[in-house]
Amino acid sequence: MIRAYKFLLRPTARQTVALGEMMRDHCSLYNGALQERRDAYRHTSKTTVRYGDQSAQLKDIRAFDLERQGRWSFSSQQATLRRLDKAFAAFFQRVKAGQTPGYPRFKGVGHFDTVTFPKDGDGCRWDSTPHDAQTRVRLQGVGHVRVHQHRPVKGRVKTISIKREGRRWYVVLSCDQVPAEPLPATGSSIGIDMGVTHFLTTSDGVHIASPRFLGAVADDLAEAQRHLARFPQRTRRRTKKHRAAARRVARIHAKIRRQRLDHAHKTALALVGDHDVIAHDVIAHERLNTAGMTRAPKPKPDPETPGAFLPNGSAAKAGLNRSILDAGWGVFLVILAHKAESAGRTVIAVDPRNTSRTCPDCGHVAKENRATQAKFECTVCGFAANADHVGATNVLNRAGLALCDVA
Repeated sequence: MIRAYKFLLRPTARQTVALGEMMRDHCSLYNGALQERRDAYRHTSKTTVRYGDQSAQLKDIRAFDLERQGRWSFSSQQATLRRLDKAFAAFFQRVKAGQTPGYPRFKGVGHFDTVTFPKDGDGCRWDSTPHDAQTRVRLQGVGHVRVHQHRPVKGRVKTISIKREGRRWYVVLSCDQVPAEPLPATGSSIGIDMGVTHFLTTSDGVHIASPRFLGAVADDLAEAQRHLARFPQRTRRRTKKHRAAARRVARIHAKIRRQRLDHAHKTALALVGDHDVIAHDVIAHERLNTAGMTRAPKPKPDPETPGAFLPNGSAAKAGLNRSILDAGWGVFLVILAHKAESAGRTVIAVDPRNTSRTCPDCGHVAKENRATQAKFECTVCGFAANADHVGATNVLNRAGLALCDVA
């Protein structure tokens, strides 16, 4: 299997400066390559510049600018040019598909946060000091940077990426040939229903509370954003107070993101099976389109008054969207699929339509079956239960039918 490992870096003051300069120079290379492509296409000849043409210029660029571009790994600079090439390939693909294309844009120094080294040993070296008890990663132009390695790395390290998040630096290892660690079979199956009131409800009737990380710091975040809004949005150079206000907002969002990831990992691990927790061989969930569910409602023009609009429930929908995004359903389901693959479990995504409106006892489907958000009561047979529990039970039943069709 292919797995990624992310570790916190502990650079010295000089190494921190060098890492920032590396990001700045790679950002400059990216923007310069983008400008060359724009100028070539705007020329009367309509010349197309590709990755191979720009990669061939790297040798001369490095020789001309030894103090900046010449300091860094040749392979990492090629990876930056490939990144631009992929952006253009995705742009043309969207144009052909009739979607909103979104032309590749120039990157600000504060928005270019990743440098990739395509091969371990080419401009970088993982565990560069094996004789030392402290793990380090060697980066060309930076040196041996201390790594906070909190878990062992398995498999063969292929690519190494350096990522900046606020004032923190991380190393991301992409490894292949990672051995699977299948857990013993239990013969148990479970269905889960994602929700807002409860993060999820299982077909066993277990509710996992929604952590609501965003709501816990909503006041602090609003205050920090109001303070940031006092400064001009467009300026050539931010003041010291302006940068501090932006860092405060970013720090709050980063904490929420880390808390959400931690909760998703722990919940997924409990479902897959860890230590004394009851494991499940088959885990079924709804195939959710989170992007579509959180899309803002379309405006409703008033036919009687030109230029006016009717109420469309956008305010209430905004609150629901915020709750869905705060729960992090998409992140959790991706993590659940990865952990299940590593443990030899099966994850099935089923059609979510009417899972909370179908009676699991008689099969009657009606909108009126769901009396309230939390209560389900069948209008035909009178079966009553928690609506989320009914949804999880129907998800499990649909997964069983899917497995029967496959068999």
